[in-house]
Amino acid sequence: MAEKQNRDLILSGNMVSAILSIAVPVVINSFLQTMYNLTDTYWLGKLGTEELAAINLVTPLQNIVVNFGTGITVAGSVLIAQYIGARQDEDAKSMANQIFACAMIFSVVCAAFCCLATPAIVSWLGADGVTWDYSRTYMQLVILDMPFLYMVNIYAAIHQAQGDTVRPMFLNLLGISLNMLLDPLMMVVLHWGVAGAALATITAKAVPAVIAFVLLHRKSGLVYLKLSALKFEKEKLKNILVIGLPTAVGGSTLQLGFLLMSKNVFKYGTQAMAAYGIGNKVNGLISLPSNGIGSAVSTIVGQNVGAKQLGRAEKGYKLSMKISIVFLFAGGMILSRMPISTAIVGIFSEDAEVVRMAADFLSVMAFWCFTNGMYNSTIGLFQGSGHTEVTMLVEVSRLWIFRFATLFVCETFLGMGVRSIWYSVVVSNGISAVILYVVYRTGYWKRSRIKKQKEQTRQKVKK
Repeated sequence: MAEKQNRDLILSGNMVSAILSIAVPVVINSFLQTMYNLTDTYWLGKLGTEELAAINLVTPLQNIVVNFGTGITVAGSVLIAQYIGARQDEDAKSMANQIFACAMIFSVVCAAFCCLATPAIVSWLGADGVTWDYSRTYMQLVILDMPFLYMVNIYAAIHQAQGDTVRPMFLNLLGISLNMLLDPLMMVVLHWGVAGAALATITAKAVPAVIAFVLLHRKSGLVYLKLSALKFEKEKLKNILVIGLPTAVGGSTLQLGFLLMSKNVFKYGTQAMAAYGIGNKVNGLISLPSNGIGSAVSTIVGQNVGAKQLGRAEKGYKLSMKISIVFLFAGGMILSRMPISTAIVGIFSEDAEVVRMAADFLSVMAFWCFTNGMYNSTIGLFQGSGHTEVTMLVEVSRLWIFRFATLFVCETFLGMGVRSIWYSVVVSNGISAVILYVVYRTGYWKRSRIKKQKEQTRQKVKK
């Protein structure tokens, strides 16, 4: 069975092979996820600057609610991985059921609420005229994809916990292929504009979601859903809360900060807003390798912590961080060259001023992107060991303290204008990476976060 082979590789096999076997499909998978937004950005750029600015304005709002619920799936991945490492396969199956029920209930309730609240939120962000109309239309439609998105995320979390990141990759390949076909059809051919972008995204996520639901009920896997036997278990729900709540609060608070950052950028005009959105999305592609390796670290650490192999968990973290930093440093030096960054952002806009600002933003971020290697690998270490309270505190501080403080200094005292936004991003990322590494050096990650699970493990071993 492939899942058992993955477990053996993670717990006792070659560490480089374990890292790459998990990270490479995650990088490809993350690239496909990013392509959802990049495809919309490309076609909206063809429609006009207002349409592009409208989506960039409300995207952080969408990310707030998505990231809050992601705390549930992150907790599920960590807990399932630790159960698998401890060879408690029945507990892993039960946890998968708990995660599915919690995530789907949250996604349906949250999607309905956000759809109703969208007009007031778009007005608060400062949008007016056609930008308000476009923002409201896009947000009210695209938020309805949450149940589909969460279904795919649950599938990915359950399989990643087992060390299998290949099947989620193929599932997302189907989704992005549909999206790339539907975007030009609905936006340009049918002339549905931003509404077409939202409907294309919903449809492209609905199809993989249905497939994921069917596949998760197949009993051939190590972990699968059995909803007929679903029974909420107090201790498992408590562990989901302990691990998931900090991730939910940290992620949503971070995205709220991004929403306020968008508000700060919007005061420089729609061209600056469009440039900021393009730069962020392209930078997301640059950061994919470090994100993938961070996910690999989380799985490797999770299973090895469950198996009480802390030394091997730490070995996986250190090796992963070195690979990530070297790769990003080399890639960043290339992409930070202005002719290259200009050519890349020019794909997404024909507005000369938008291209100029976006290329400047991208070149600055690419030059310093190697700090993401340290940041994401260490985030993976703390998530895999169950210490999501550390990641919450650092992520919240990264934006609400370091980024806004840097922004204030650059705007108020240095008079850097819109470039204050660019430098606030790289400075806050760098400071946060260093803080995470310092906390790692204290050995705090080795402390048990899930005491009840440890007790259950001891009891089963005695039996």
